[in-house]
Amino acid sequence: MHQPPTTFQVDGAAICTKRMQAGLEVTDLAVAAGITNSYLRKIERGVRKHVGPGPYTRLRAALKATDDELLDPTEVSSERK
Repeated sequence: MHQPPTTFQVDGAAICTKRMQAGLEVTDLAVAAGITNSYLRKIERGVRKHVGPGPYTRLRAALKATDDELLDPTEVSSERK
């Protein structure tokens, strides 16, 4: 049985870009994802690279994004091997 990852290695710059393209402020996305502004800023700056499944799923949904758009490229390619 396939186990979901315990954390997702995200591309913070990509999350920031998607947020801005969506016209969302940090506060808007943080509220939608159920995380703090501070935590989202750390993700976007690359200080936090690993995000738990719940916050990651909510970030992805709020941004209407795919895993390919939000995950660190090395993470996406390693999962496909």
